[in-house]
Amino acid sequence: MTHITNRLHNIGIIGLGYVGLPLAVEFGKKFKVVGFDISNRRIQELAIGNDHTLETNTDELKNVTRQLSQDTGVYFTSDVNDLKSCNTFIVTVPTPVDQYNNPDLTPLLKATETIAGVLKKGGIIIYESTVYPGCTEDDCIPILEKKSGLTYNVDFFCGYSPERINPGDKTRSLPTIKKITSGSTPESAVIINQLYQSIITAGTYLASSIKVAEAAKIIENAQRDINIAFVNELAKIFSLLEIDTNEVLEAASTKWNFLPFKPGLVGGHCIGVDPYYLAQKATSAGYYPEIILSGRRINDSMGVYIADTVVKLMLKKQINIWHADVLVLGITFKENCPDVRNTKVVDIIREFKSYKTNITIYDPWANCEQVQHEYGINCLDELPLNKTYDAVILAVSHQKFLEIDFKSLLKQPGVLYDVKGILETSIVDGRL
Repeated sequence: MTHITNRLHNIGIIGLGYVGLPLAVEFGKKFKVVGFDISNRRIQELAIGNDHTLETNTDELKNVTRQLSQDTGVYFTSDVNDLKSCNTFIVTVPTPVDQYNNPDLTPLLKATETIAGVLKKGGIIIYESTVYPGCTEDDCIPILEKKSGLTYNVDFFCGYSPERINPGDKTRSLPTIKKITSGSTPESAVIINQLYQSIITAGTYLASSIKVAEAAKIIENAQRDINIAFVNELAKIFSLLEIDTNEVLEAASTKWNFLPFKPGLVGGHCIGVDPYYLAQKATSAGYYPEIILSGRRINDSMGVYIADTVVKLMLKKQINIWHADVLVLGITFKENCPDVRNTKVVDIIREFKSYKTNITIYDPWANCEQVQHEYGINCLDELPLNKTYDAVILAVSHQKFLEIDFKSLLKQPGVLYDVKGILETSIVDGRL
């Protein structure tokens, strides 16, 4: 067996997005890191200290960026050959679903092939991308063995340490979030755990196996998804009963063990995706997961529900829907964050387009070029001046939106709908 103790970690991080870049920055403070991404554009922007995800800042990037020969810091590259100097690899690529909500492992498997091409004896590969239990050992390791010609748990070792990055959260940064770790052998598990302990001030939790660590990650997000689905269903019920959902939740939260979830759109790269990975694995094992998929159906229906609710409010005010002017405020998947991955605001927009309305989308946080590329939707990063609308939908609770004079945006009559429940009840016509 290859001896892997007392190693000097030369780290290669595969994928420099919301997860990989903060990880590279933190490890770069103590180790030699190669930050690899297939996007030349991403490497070029990082080289000049620009991070469009806003998870790091220019000073941080400039302080940690290094030349290839230096002993610590991060060397950003899109050249696979630069990974040949690494003996520890961390995979942080996205794991999305396809149009049918089936897991799409393409980025993960391609990243695995990349590592296999430069893997040497004694190498350790750690996966952070969210997957179903068993994916690392069943899908990734066979590729590593076949392409590298090395033997698993003899010549190289694996681990899984699920990412827990919360995009846009400046309070819970990477070092302050407890990290689950695991390894394919007791020896490699200890080494991987110690590696993360070097940067995670909140501490680590060493799971008993890779599968346990994979499962722990997947249920974190599935649990949140189900809880949000419950309050989304409540919002639909209370709307029919003409009861304010937020007032009900506020009253119920006076009990010590009431969970403070709120209704809303459930998108993003984790909560809106991960339950499908668990559901697919459960189904392949012979069990149909009723609660998990029921929660997904409810949450996936909310965009259409919101659009239809606003249309009904407009009709009550005798506003002609055909070619009505509608303003949607926000298209990112969450507040005060530029991340538009799997945003469910697009469901509202598409439903309104089916009514042939004139839609304006304004989001000061979003990269409108990325929105156009991902969804074929035009958005604005500045609010048009002196324009009024038949309906205004506050879809994302960006702090900047609280500065808006909503009365000046509305035609008379007009409809103001608050998806996030952050505006005064007296000025809105409806909210979840």
